[in-house]
Amino acid sequence: YINTDASGRGFLGVGGSHTLERFINDIAADVGDPQTGVTVQQRLRAARAVGGDDVLGSGDLPIAPLGSGSDYTPFLQHLGIASLNLGFGGESGGGSYHSQYDSFEHYTRFGDPGFQYGVTLAKIAGRATLRLANADVIPLRFTNFADRVDGYLDEVKALAERVRTDADRRNRLVAMDAYRLAADPKETYVAPDSLVPVPHINFAPLENAVDALERAAAAYDDAAAAALDRGIDAATADRVNALLIRTERLMTREDGLPRRPWFRHMIYAPGFYTGYGVKTLPGVREGLEEEGYDEAEAFAGHIADRLRAVTAAIRDATVLLQ
Repeated sequence: YINTDASGRGFLGVGGSHTLERFINDIAADVGDPQTGVTVQQRLRAARAVGGDDVLGSGDLPIAPLGSGSDYTPFLQHLGIASLNLGFGGESGGGSYHSQYDSFEHYTRFGDPGFQYGVTLAKIAGRATLRLANADVIPLRFTNFADRVDGYLDEVKALAERVRTDADRRNRLVAMDAYRLAADPKETYVAPDSLVPVPHINFAPLENAVDALERAAAAYDDAAAAALDRGIDAATADRVNALLIRTERLMTREDGLPRRPWFRHMIYAPGFYTGYGVKTLPGVREGLEEEGYDEAEAFAGHIADRLRAVTAAIRDATVLLQ
């Protein structure tokens, strides 16, 4: 599913499934920026590098994970359909969204005068549509996805350690009566209570699942490149495509996330308290943030199960392509 919600002028913004990260990077490298003459990808890389991101090499530019707040939500979060959200921004006026000034006149004067970036966005979305529709094998690549999941796992492991360290420190301060002694005696003050000690979360099943995913992803991407170079028959392509279509579906869980079962994706979801803002590995991350440590460990296991299923589908597709 390809979505555009809002667009102006400036730099390409992309969020989406990381199985499509290589795909959209290839397209951005083929479309020219209307103001500078370089490609959309080159201009975006320059802007990110100037902003401090480590993107000076020739690798793919990372795309953002998707939360909610737009029409891609049911496709990705409920149905498990690989999705992209595209738009330009950074150099157009803001503040008019969903107001009486959100008008054709405002857009043509301040948003995208001359529709230069509207045309550019159409070139990108059009190429994406045509390449997906006409590909012999759906152009998903899994190395980028595996790398992102590995990074998310590192983040939640660091979060678990930080939560444990912070809880230990607070409990020591409570035991010392430090909060009361440090407060102004002439002011009303209620010292905080101690926290439940934070247990060590068993991340081993998830770590092993991510390791297996990374190996399978690299093997698939190599096999897909070789198979497309030598050619692939229609029957094999159909069988591979059926497996590839399943991969994003396999990242969903029928029972969904805690307290919001409609959201089924185990890798990306809007945060329970963040509105549109995304949480990655949400069942684990939010469990740690809300002192639901049993819940965090349980969802680490659920995500590991989902990733093992994805890995099996990727391996089956690899065998067909070899």
